[in-house]
Amino acid sequence: MTYEELEVILLRYKDATLTFPFDEKTAVFKVAKKMFALVGLDWKPLGINLKCDPGDAQVLRSQFEAITPGYHMNKDHWNTVLLDGSLDTDLVGKLIEDSYILVVKSLSNKEQRRLGVD
Repeated sequence: MTYEELEVILLRYKDATLTFPFDEKTAVFKVAKKMFALVGLDWKPLGINLKCDPGDAQVLRSQFEAITPGYHMNKDHWNTVLLDGSLDTDLVGKLIEDSYILVVKSLSNKEQRRLGVD
């Protein structure tokens, strides 16, 4: 998966925005000003940090070498997913969706309804 393909997927989510708050090599995807994905543009292989339920994070890390504790993130709530070709595209899509939903569920009830996740 290329960065361009990943960006298209991430920006399909309702109200998803792309920012570069840290530097030009770190793409941050947000919903309602809260980050749900971070992509290191210079990571080799390409990788993405995604929010994850802590219990699920441990299980995923034990099952897949390409999923590790979040790089420069809270290790309980974030995973780094390396897009090295070893993970099924559907799994990557599900992890992105889960991250988006977790962040939306942390928003107010009004925002959750507006975004269609309540």
